[in-house]
Amino acid sequence: MNQQSDQWIHFALSEDRADVYFARTQTILQQEGLNPVVTMEIFANSDGLLCGMKEVLALLRKVLPADRSEVWALGEGEAMQAKEVVLRITGPYQSFCLYETAILGILTHESGWATAARACVRAAGDTPVISFGARHVHPAVTPYMEYAAIVGGCVGCSTPAGAELAGIEPSGTIPHALILCMGDTVAATQAFDRIIDPHVSRIALVDTFKDEAEESLRVARAMGDRLWGVRLDTPAERGRVTPDLVIEVRARLDQVGYEHVRIVVSGGIDPARIMMFRERNAPVDAYGIGSAISGAPPIDFTADIKVIEGQPVAKRGRIPGITPNPRLKRQRVNK
Repeated sequence: MNQQSDQWIHFALSEDRADVYFARTQTILQQEGLNPVVTMEIFANSDGLLCGMKEVLALLRKVLPADRSEVWALGEGEAMQAKEVVLRITGPYQSFCLYETAILGILTHESGWATAARACVRAAGDTPVISFGARHVHPAVTPYMEYAAIVGGCVGCSTPAGAELAGIEPSGTIPHALILCMGDTVAATQAFDRIIDPHVSRIALVDTFKDEAEESLRVARAMGDRLWGVRLDTPAERGRVTPDLVIEVRARLDQVGYEHVRIVVSGGIDPARIMMFRERNAPVDAYGIGSAISGAPPIDFTADIKVIEGQPVAKRGRIPGITPNPRLKRQRVNK
C-alpha cells in the first residue's frame, strides 16, 4: 500500500471523521450486548460512473471479520443507474457501522469527479484529456480527485500524488510564473529543456507576453524537433482560447515546417466548449481541464439496512429484503 493509500485508510478509520451518531450507536449496541448480522445496501441517487469502490473494499477488508461476512459490489469505473445497488455488505453490524460516513463520502465525491471526467472525455472523442483541477480542491482530497479523473478516462493528471494512485506519471510543464520570472517564453522553454528530464514532453505555454501565434513560432524556431507542442491558455480577459485562434496557430506553424508541433488547449474548458472546438474543426491535440472536473457536484449515495439476522426489514418508503442486481460480483472479504 503506497503513502497516499496509507493516509486515506488512516482518515477513513478515524472515529472523528464519522458522523457522531454512528459512534453513539456503536456504544449503545456494545452496552446492550447487541451485534446483529445485517445486510446493508448502498445505491446511487443518480446515473453516473462508479468510482471509489477500490478504497471502500480495502476498508471493508480491514474491518469485517472473515466469518459471517459477505460483500457484493460493482467494479471500479462501471456505469451505474439511479437507485441501482452498487454495494451490498453483510456482517456483524458493530464491525462496520462506524464507517458508513466514510464509505458514502468516498463513493459520493469520487463518482462525481469520475462522471464529470467521463463527460469531458466523451465530448473530446479521440482527443486526449488531462486533469488540471488540483488547484480547485483542498489538498487533502487532491489525489482522489485526480485518481477519479483517470478512472473517468483522462490520460493524465497534474500532481504526483494523484498520478501515484492512478499508476501513471504526472503531466505538466511550464506555468506562467516561470515565464514571468525569466522574462521571456523562449528563455523559459530552453531552461526547461536544459534542466528537466528529457523524458518529459517539451510543451511551451505561449500566451504570456506576445501574440500566441507569434510566440508559438518563436519557440518552435528555438526548439526545433525537441518541441512536442504549445499550450494555449488565453485568459477570459482576452477572450479565452477560440477555435479561430487554434486554427491560426496551426496554420502558421505548418506554413514554416513545424507540422510536428501539437496544440494543447486549456483555460475554462468544459464539454460545451469542447464541442464548440470540434464543430469548428479546430485542430486541438489535447485538452487540459480543471474545474469542469474538480468542481463537479457529488453524486449522492444512500445506505439502507435491508436484512437483520435473516429477516427482511426496511424503513418506510423502502422495500424490505435484498434488492436483486445480477451485475454485482462477490468480493474477497478475508484480510
